[in-house]
Amino acid sequence: MTIQIWANPAVMDWSQLLLNSFRHWTGRDLLERVGDPAYQAHALFLSPCIVISHGTEEDPIINYGNQAAMELWETTWEDLTRTPSRLTAEPINRAEREWMLEQAKTRGYLDTYQGVRVTSTGRRFLVENAIIWNVVDAGGQRVGQAATFLHWTWLD
Repeated sequence: MTIQIWANPAVMDWSQLLLNSFRHWTGRDLLERVGDPAYQAHALFLSPCIVISHGTEEDPIINYGNQAAMELWETTWEDLTRTPSRLTAEPINRAEREWMLEQAKTRGYLDTYQGVRVTSTGRRFLVENAIIWNVVDAGGQRVGQAATFLHWTWLD
């Protein structure tokens, strides 16, 4: 029997950081905060909103994507969490993506972001009204960045 992704203790802990950081920066909850951390991790994983994040490495690697994100990017958890975050944008769009991430890093979060991204199979889509935020630990140290959005348009 395989463990559900959301039930992995590291994923549950990261889910709490995602939820707490979102509330910290925006003053609202990404999802209704009921139940224990396991319940919240499960709810986040199954949320219809795309939720994706990366760490703080020099070339950040995606470290979380909920089920909706994996479906949108046409990939598995194993492949997604080995992907350098920059590869979610085509080379022509990477400078704009870096500018956006730097703005979010400086300000804490950005809302109403829009940009073109690419799936693992090369399909292009326009992200609409995304919120990008810094993921911070209990001490306020930045440990990553995350994005959420509900709407996108295929460009193929």
